[in-house]
Amino acid sequence: MKNDIWIAGIARGHNAGVCLLKNGEIIFSIEEERLSRRKYDGGPYAGMVKILDYTDKLDYLVVAHTQSLQETAGKVDFSGEDVYTGLARKLGLIDQNIQTQAHPQVIDMSQQHHKLHAAVAFYRSPFEEAVALIADGAGSMIPVSNPHTGEGLALWEYESIITASYPANFKTLYKHMGCRDPLVGADASFSGEQFGEEGEFQVMISDRGGITKTYEAVTQYCGWQPIEAGKTMGLFPYGNENSDLDNLFDPRSPHPGVFDRNLFIPNVPNGAYVNDGFYDFLQATAEQFDAVEGDLTKLDSRRDMAYAIQTQSQAEMIKLIRKAVEMGDTKNVVISGGYGLNCVANYEYLDALKDEGINIYVEPISNDAGTAMGAALMYWHARTDDETNRDLNTLYLGPDHNYTIDDIALAVTKSDTAVMKDANDKDIVDLITSKNIVTVFQGRSENGPRALGNRSILFDPTLEDGKDYVNLVKNREYFRPFAGSILAEDVHEWFDLRGMDETPHMMYAVNCQPGVEEKIPAIIHVDGTCRIQTVTKEQNPLYHRLITAFKDKTGVPIVFNTSFNLGGDPLVETIDHAIDTLEKSDIEYLYLPEHGKLITVSN
Repeated sequence: MKNDIWIAGIARGHNAGVCLLKNGEIIFSIEEERLSRRKYDGGPYAGMVKILDYTDKLDYLVVAHTQSLQETAGKVDFSGEDVYTGLARKLGLIDQNIQTQAHPQVIDMSQQHHKLHAAVAFYRSPFEEAVALIADGAGSMIPVSNPHTGEGLALWEYESIITASYPANFKTLYKHMGCRDPLVGADASFSGEQFGEEGEFQVMISDRGGITKTYEAVTQYCGWQPIEAGKTMGLFPYGNENSDLDNLFDPRSPHPGVFDRNLFIPNVPNGAYVNDGFYDFLQATAEQFDAVEGDLTKLDSRRDMAYAIQTQSQAEMIKLIRKAVEMGDTKNVVISGGYGLNCVANYEYLDALKDEGINIYVEPISNDAGTAMGAALMYWHARTDDETNRDLNTLYLGPDHNYTIDDIALAVTKSDTAVMKDANDKDIVDLITSKNIVTVFQGRSENGPRALGNRSILFDPTLEDGKDYVNLVKNREYFRPFAGSILAEDVHEWFDLRGMDETPHMMYAVNCQPGVEEKIPAIIHVDGTCRIQTVTKEQNPLYHRLITAFKDKTGVPIVFNTSFNLGGDPLVETIDHAIDTLEKSDIEYLYLPEHGKLITVSN
């Protein structure tokens, strides 16, 4: 009998994650924050422990990061191993008798960050071959020699173009890389050996920032952490076109994505800064600051800057998509890296490129946690020469907690105010249409940052003040929009998908059809768009059934859907997390459709 092959991929940095494969099939994939309860958490130790629920032995542990495992991971006392090898050994997942700094079962794929982004996007796409476009804040740090002077340089990945085909053929064609030191001559042809590859490819070196780094700078200027770029995306339609901000990116650069050095101050590889001294209007006066009670998002300078970075960064991405198609000699494009989560830009591509025959797949696990899956899948295909295209179109990949009624009842007893009773979809629809927020908890959690009906907060999309009310309850900013989940069979009557049949992963902010905005005002953003999830019976039967019940009562085939968490918290993972979230908020209802139960928490 053939032995099973178990491979775990781990992503070490922020948005850490673990993906476990058995014979090339995904057993589970999860971000560390879902288990540790700390947003953007690094170091996937809890995720590695979760592996023990499925196997007590790994054949290979494949490590993803931006820098060398041996040099940056920290050491275990006495043994001197890196902490991930040490933890895997102590858990018994790898051979406990081998205690060296180069354990044969641990595969270090650090410094292949962009290739791992490319891998997860390619292997989850429907394509047999494609060109990957990766746009990231700062990917791998790659030490090279300056071809002009011979001096050592530390380069950081910003954007990459990589061809991809089965079983594991990934060839870099182009990189835009950042460097701390100004360079003479921005274009260079590096030998692949310096990057651990064969052949040569085009490299654009800049001491500035790339597309995502520029977006991060504006995000920080608006008052948030650079990693919270989704907030900037939500703010952008509140701004206006400002002629003084026409060129955030240098129009003189022969390559897309190089920011204007007058407007931005580089801080490679960390977040860049907006040079608010370049224009007087970029600095808020004391009177302006007081007038908005310290809320930077109500200042025209922040709103206009958000508008500028959204519209101009997506224009730079369109240039790069065309460049990728030309260089890769294919019309199949997969997009990943942090910028891949920009659902406004993703929708814009469909319009800008509609007449060019380009097929685009945008990876929903585009953040760094996705590199854990990319590492595991790449190693599997490379080691086995497996050319199977599994078209991995589901995101319900979290661990299978397999809760029984007794498990749920035990969780309820831990709360002083929670009670459980029988309920069906009609009962839940009655609650929602009576202006109640209802959470839904079922099955395996969604991988990636989007809630898709298994860990969701639901509300009535027809209520005019619905957005303001739910933002208040979730402790989110006033301007942030909400998503909708719609029956796939009804989507084209309500939204313009620009040629797509469906959007099951909530990766596009799409225009609503005429007359729709008035019907579902709670989920339509100020620019007339909504980030939607189409739902079929096959993709999520219980969620489809619930939305159908809402349609039967209201005539509206859509429910207001947002992630099951409070502002600043990760999505809930376990039933205990779910009940705890209700206890900390004004939300009262938790629906468990698999069991026909409703938990009510009195606040």
